[in-house]
Amino acid sequence: MSAASFTPCLTGIEGLDHVLAGGLPPNRFYLILGDPGVGKTTLSIQFLLEGKRQGERTLYVTLSETRDELTEVARSHGWSLEGIDIVELSAIAQQLTEDSESTLFHPSEIELNEITRVILDEVERVQPQRVVLDSLSELRLLAGSALRYRRQLLALKQFFSGRKTTVLLLDDGVDVARDLEAQSIAHGVVTLQNLAPDYGAERRRLRILKLRGVNFRGGYHDYLIRPGGIEVFPRLVAAEDRKPSHQGRLTSGVAGLDSLLGGGLDAGTSNLLIGPAGTGKSVIATIYALAAAKRGERVEIFSFDETRALFLARAAFVGTDLTTYIENGTIRVTQIDPAEVSPGELAHRVRNQVREGVRLVIIDSLNGYLAAMPEEHHLTLHLHELCSFCSAHSATMLMLGEQTGLIGHMQMPIDLTYLADTVILLRHFEAQGELRQAISVMKKRSGAHERFIREMSVSQHGVRVGEPLSDFHGVLSGTPFFHGDPSKMINKRDG
Repeated sequence: MSAASFTPCLTGIEGLDHVLAGGLPPNRFYLILGDPGVGKTTLSIQFLLEGKRQGERTLYVTLSETRDELTEVARSHGWSLEGIDIVELSAIAQQLTEDSESTLFHPSEIELNEITRVILDEVERVQPQRVVLDSLSELRLLAGSALRYRRQLLALKQFFSGRKTTVLLLDDGVDVARDLEAQSIAHGVVTLQNLAPDYGAERRRLRILKLRGVNFRGGYHDYLIRPGGIEVFPRLVAAEDRKPSHQGRLTSGVAGLDSLLGGGLDAGTSNLLIGPAGTGKSVIATIYALAAAKRGERVEIFSFDETRALFLARAAFVGTDLTTYIENGTIRVTQIDPAEVSPGELAHRVRNQVREGVRLVIIDSLNGYLAAMPEEHHLTLHLHELCSFCSAHSATMLMLGEQTGLIGHMQMPIDLTYLADTVILLRHFEAQGELRQAISVMKKRSGAHERFIREMSVSQHGVRVGEPLSDFHGVLSGTPFFHGDPSKMINKRDG
């Protein structure tokens, strides 16, 4: 069956269908592997509910859970199993046991072929287009040997092949080696994993091990189990969205800052604003957000380090009133808890916002993003795809990076300067007994920029960028030497 000769069988999970390049090829055997608690049952119910929405007959054969347990799972997501045929363990036991007083089902006491016969009889009666068999663990125990187990799976596969039925086989993935029999027979294999970080919520991810005849999206994809079902966040692949980007320039409205940047930031570029705490990184990002909103461009701010209320209070202190733009949706501030949000979910949020028309994405800060990414060595790859995606959609990225230390030698947990198109550096320095800030542009790929180091002042009057600090040496070290006229410096009393 070629990719063009069938209509994909939708799973009822939009993100998973995207990973599967549209859905599952119909009328095939599929193996769903995963430890207890990863969401195999939830995925299966969503699969059957999607079939019911399309007017198909569906059947859930459970050898490990009762009807009441399945109903409870469905109820927790706001679903009803009405219209889905369910064959449960206790019903099969009543048909097979010769002891009418027995109410317990012991797999060792019942032959595998008898269990299989009852299941197939139910399939003949219901004539379903979708079937879930939960779980293979029970069949494996009944088979007793690998040979008999494999033959039984082949018999089931042959039985369903002529009945236009798509089958999901659920199995615990505790021992990968033992699943090779089923994996070799199945048309496709989906694995679900539950990772437990040292701190924070568990992280769930899935992977398509194989899917014959389909160019699916490989790698790991984060997912969540929420009230309402499973939500999958497909791994971001920027190459799939290559398109000519819109040319333009983003100005801040602060003359000195725009001059320093050679006229402003170029649209569709990735920009890194780095410096120690208290140098004004978030203030500059807020100024760009306000300037973009005034131009009618939508802005999305992902705040890892501040609450929404604190962000608004700080903006108001420097004379930047964002209330109107936040109320009308031009600027949106999303508070991110790095202990609760996976990198895949964050990338999914950014992708959705950019596709809906956001033109400026601000990540405040990369240190918080790094906290959401336990595998530090993968952060660069994630950000590369994110920046490339935004560039392809003419969206500008402004990333804030907190450097450790205040004076002297400072560094970031991971070097991302090569990834950014523009790098803006902020520094503290001491002059005349006062703590002051300096700003400079270290790099700009897309055009010329000033090479000067300028003083920057942040006050209730806003941001002001002064003249070049030409009378100083060693500003970037934090301990400069002054040999000029003090009147050339910014008077902080005047803002």
